[in-house]
Order: sequence, then structure tokens, then C-alpha cells
Amino acid sequence: MLGGLVVALALIPEAISFSVIAGVDPAIGLFSSFTMAVVIACVGGRPAMISAATGAVALGVAKLIRFVPRAVMVGFVNSLAILVFMAQVPEMRDVPWAVYPLLAGGLALMVFFPKVTKAVPAPLVSIVILTAITVAAGIAVPTVGDKGALPSSVPVPGLPDVPFTLDTLALIAPYALAMAVVGLMESLMTAKLVDEITDTRSQGIANIVTGFFGGMGGCALIGQTMINVKPVVSRIPMAALVAVMVMVCFATFDWHSIAPKTLRRMPAGEITVMVLTVACVVATHNLAVGVVAGSVTAVVIFAKRVAHLANVTAVTDPGGGMVVYSVTGELFFASSNELVGQFDYAGDPDKVVIDLSGAHVRDASSVAALDAVEDKYRQRGKSVEITGLNEHSARLHGTLSGGLLAGH
Repeated sequence: MLGGLVVALALIPEAISFSVIAGVDPAIGLFSSFTMAVVIACVGGRPAMISAATGAVALGVAKLIRFVPRAVMVGFVNSLAILVFMAQVPEMRDVPWAVYPLLAGGLALMVFFPKVTKAVPAPLVSIVILTAITVAAGIAVPTVGDKGALPSSVPVPGLPDVPFTLDTLALIAPYALAMAVVGLMESLMTAKLVDEITDTRSQGIANIVTGFFGGMGGCALIGQTMINVKPVVSRIPMAALVAVMVMVCFATFDWHSIAPKTLRRMPAGEITVMVLTVACVVATHNLAVGVVAGSVTAVVIFAKRVAHLANVTAVTDPGGGMVVYSVTGELFFASSNELVGQFDYAGDPDKVVIDLSGAHVRDASSVAALDAVEDKYRQRGKSVEITGLNEHSARLHGTLSGGLLAGH
């Protein structure tokens, strides 16, 4: 219980910090932390309480995440760190000079205190010490209380006071979708990183709430705790929270990804994808946009890279009556465009054999390209035989060839 209480108190300043980043009242951040902890306790506080629906969603998205390149994942994490840091910059502008030594002191505490002991979270120690200094010395600096009123009671359930119409749905749907996509991707792509940053806060709070969730006393106790903590939290200097979030940024950013040794070894395409992901996120302040742009770019780079893996080699019969073209590699929309130009339609003998035993036909574009090759030879009165198709390629070619794709 003591460990859980320490973690819960450590969560309060971070919830307020993210409220400031989001531009909402600190009460919303605290309410969200409370309600999310209760939900986690109900549906995922213990392994036996995990619901099947949640598992199905995680499994489905996990399968899709396999197609997100690592460069995009790294760009996602780095851009997240950059966005959080950018949100701290306004708190360091046009502020009393005392903010800067407090900020430096907070960073120093979080760097060196864990070397002494890890029994108490360093961010909590930093916040407590900086708050005590500012209160005892009467230092006038921006505080959490300046950002908005803190809650004096627990949240109560209720429906949003908005019209339940299609217009409302159309207004909130894009934002809801973006938040859902980012939330799912962050959970799957940076789960381990988030666990390290948050010191598994969710599980600690969930276990406490689960223990008290059997009766109303639990909710009342949590509400009383929030009321008692309110005067103290409101006096926390913003410099302490900024220091906490700067450390979060430092821990989140993948410094190995920009090390000179890494950049020298990494392919240019991977670097391009990572930089583009970060640039799109920073420019739009939307993590989903960056991930989509990075993934699409990675697909284009991959397609361009493998498009040249399809090779065509010609072997002419000694008698001169037949030529055999051996095609190897992957045939798809990118590589098939160059396939048509690899044959000598005018100079080849009357019989042409295209051996595809070393190739794989992947899509309709490849079938259309093979049809085009056959048509060009037939226009010159020459016969074409396609051999060596594997089962999948033969089925696709048999289904789509023969003029079905003509004109497309």
C-alpha cells in the first residue's frame, strides 16, 4: 500500500504536466488519471480479469504493426519526445530568473538521486524539494495553481452536454480516430519504453484501486486524498514539472538512432524515412500523420529497391530457331513496368519461351505485362510459350490473362 501510494502521488504531477501540454485544465488530467486507473483495475488489474475483446483488438492491431518499418517506429518515438519538449519551451520564456536555477536543480536531482537510491521516484523527490524551497524562501515563480483550479471531489459519471447528431459525429470523428490510432500505436510500439518512463504506474494504481473497489469507501478515500493534496499540489512550481518533462523527453528520445556510427551504417532510405516521420509530426503536431507518411515513404522506397531485382536473361538455341528468356525475381507493379522492355521483339526467332521458374507473379500488373509481351510477339507473327509458373503464379495468370486486363 505504501509503494502504491508513492506511485499515485508521483502520478499527480505528471498528470498535471500533460494537462498543461494539452492546454486543458489540470482538473481534467487528474480526473482522467483517476477514471483510467479505475477502468484498468476493473478490466485489466489482474491477468485473470483481461477481457477477450481487449485481447482481440490488441492481436489485430499487432498484426498490422508488423508492417510498420522500424525507421517509422524510431521516428515516432523521437518525434514524440520532440513534441513534449516543444511544449515545455513556453514555460521557460518570459519567466522570473529564479525559474532557471530551479529547473537546473530539478534536472540535477533526477540525474543524481537514483545513484543514491531508487526506492523513491526521483521526479517525486525533485518536485517535493523544489516546492519546499520555493515555499520556504517565498520565491515568486509560476505554480501549478496558476494553470487552473484543481478538483475538490471525485468525478461523477454523466453524458457529454452536446447534441447527439451526425454533425457532432462528423466533427469529433477525425480527432477520435487520430487519438485512437496514436494510442494503439504507442501502446504497441513503445510499451516497454513507456513502462520504463512511468515506472509501471498503471499497474500500481490499478492494484490499489482493485483492493478498494469492493465498496464506496475506496472511492471516498481517494476523493479525500485529492482534497488533502490539493493545497500542496497547487503550490508546486512549474519549473519542477518542466524539469520532469524534460527528463521524460531525454529518456524517450532514441539517441542511438542519431549517433554518427549508426547513421554511417544505416541505409539512406531508412534515414530518409526516419527524418520524414519526425518532420511531418513536428510540422503538423499529429503523430498519426507522421506514421502514415513515413510508412508510405518506406513502401515506395522498398518498391523502388526491389523493382530492380527482376532479371531477364536470353539464351538463343544454337540452331537459331528458338530463344529462351529466363526471368528471375519478384514480378509486381514496380518491376513489371520494366519487364516489357527487356525483350528483342524484332530480332528474336519465331519461337519464344519465357521461363518463369525463378520468378513469382505477385499482382495483376505483372500479368498485364506478360500479356503485353505476348501481344508484341504475336503482332510480329511469333509464338510465345510461358513455362515454369509456380502454383500461385499459374493460378493468378490463368485467372487474369487473356485480355481480361486489356485497356487497364
